[in-house]
Amino acid sequence: MSEYHGPVREMLFVIRELAGLDRIARLPGCEEATPDLAEAILEQAAQLAGGVIAPTNTIGDRQGSRVESDNVIVPEEFKTAYREYQSGGWAGVTAPAAYGGQGLPFLLGVAVEEMWCSANLAWSLCPLLTEGAARAIEAHASEALRDAYLPKMVAGEWTGTMNLTEPQAGSDLAALRTQAVPEGDHYRITGQKIFITWGDHDMTENVVHLVLARLPDAPPGVRGISLFIAPKFLLKPDGTPGERNTVRPVSVEHKLGIHGSPTCVMAFENAVGYLVGELNNGLAAMFTMMNHARLGVGLEGVAVAERAYQQARDYARERVQGKVPGQKGRVAIIQHADVRRMLLTMKAYIEAMRSIAYVTAADLDISLRHADEATRALHQARVDLMIPVVKGWSTEIGQLLTSLGVQIHGGMGYAEETGAAQYLRDARITTIYEGTTGIQANDLVARKILRDGGASLTALLADMRATDADLARYPALAAVRKAHAEGCASVEAAGRWLAANHAMNPAVPGAVACSMLMLLGTVTGGWQLARAAVVASEKLAADAAASAAEKEFLAAKLITADFYAGQFSPLATAYLRAIEAGADALMAFPDSQF
Repeated sequence: MSEYHGPVREMLFVIRELAGLDRIARLPGCEEATPDLAEAILEQAAQLAGGVIAPTNTIGDRQGSRVESDNVIVPEEFKTAYREYQSGGWAGVTAPAAYGGQGLPFLLGVAVEEMWCSANLAWSLCPLLTEGAARAIEAHASEALRDAYLPKMVAGEWTGTMNLTEPQAGSDLAALRTQAVPEGDHYRITGQKIFITWGDHDMTENVVHLVLARLPDAPPGVRGISLFIAPKFLLKPDGTPGERNTVRPVSVEHKLGIHGSPTCVMAFENAVGYLVGELNNGLAAMFTMMNHARLGVGLEGVAVAERAYQQARDYARERVQGKVPGQKGRVAIIQHADVRRMLLTMKAYIEAMRSIAYVTAADLDISLRHADEATRALHQARVDLMIPVVKGWSTEIGQLLTSLGVQIHGGMGYAEETGAAQYLRDARITTIYEGTTGIQANDLVARKILRDGGASLTALLADMRATDADLARYPALAAVRKAHAEGCASVEAAGRWLAANHAMNPAVPGAVACSMLMLLGTVTGGWQLARAAVVASEKLAADAAASAAEKEFLAAKLITADFYAGQFSPLATAYLRAIEAGADALMAFPDSQF
């Protein structure tokens, strides 16, 4: 297995040139987010990710986790890595300063998070869930609960979870049965939760569970769900962990991948819980956590693909096999056209996915921090539109790219010893986490495009089409410009078709949703690569004295955009045709013939 190196140069390019770090640094509270600080943070994170966390990846895959005496035991190497992560203050990078965090923008946080996920996806899920739980507590809990739990979580001393799923209630949370009974200033929670990521472990002294449950007299369906904090250890008057709460891990799942991440069945047996937010409004509070988590899971698709790409690239440079026309003797397989096709496919898609995720993170920063309410609302609408694309498209493409990583290794990729297969196995969960691709697609079409009459999609198209004037200045980008224009036209046509047809047949939105998600991901990905090519063209023209390495880096942006435009942008037309086919054939097929 090759080493992992954080792609800091690539990340900084996206952060500065596409996501607009300069505009983020002008937001209230983000003044310290300078280019120098961004580079320093990313370089330090890359050292921790590559030197400390990445070596634990194979160990976690082979050892897994286990339950002993009502506690989950994880590999010792995980604990060592976590101690270095925690002591370095990494848990609080984007957390509020009021609770001990650094208060840095999400734009920097996602780049750091990507490196944790690339280094060891299974391990990284613990910090990811903790960060999301802390955000939900900050947004909805009482001051007393915030003061009791957030400083420890922001410091990384305690971790957090979210407990939603039950055996009979997966995505359909209306079927949730876990019950919370009032008792003085708290509640008693009873029920079983399944598929709880990092539901228990021995890396920290306490685990803070966010739990969805309903009161005995609660309204039926999702309207009757409330959110509670139920810590593993109840707090003593001085705020330190005391008596064990009656919540325990029953078992850990045996999974296809992410073996080092304990996916737990959790039993709440009259456990003490504290209400977060309003009664019967727990789902709204939990969605504060879930929307951030969906951005994070989309980033996982980028991260695991990046790790698979680095290993496949390094293997292709070293593996000598066969000959190529025009060269004497046997060559490294990176010289073979088909291997180059696969490597450049991986690289182009990764750069597109990363750009979409980082730009969305920047929109999130603006939506939360900008002084102008209308500007905040505009960027919040963009975040709402793009979150299902970041999550759904990036993870679907991540499956493709980790599979290509195995293919580049040939037969050695199918052997576990190389490590290539682990990335494919680990990445498989990402299309399922935090709502499957179908759920993301339905959210995109029904709740984001149709609900506002296509306004947010129209605004996105206006921004995308504005890039045409920049592309027109550079004849070398003619093919990229043409592909971008065709992609925008496909998105516009798809939006028109949805508006005209969704009410005629109730099955239409669900039938075409995945194609719409893949269309929007494909086109916005190409858009970001086109923007990168424009920036690179400007810099090459303006700085003749740039180093050879810098010129090569920038020239590669032009080639990558051109490759994507020729190989993947044409998929937009195919997705449009699939949308226009509607739902008739799909719904006409008899159940008996499946």
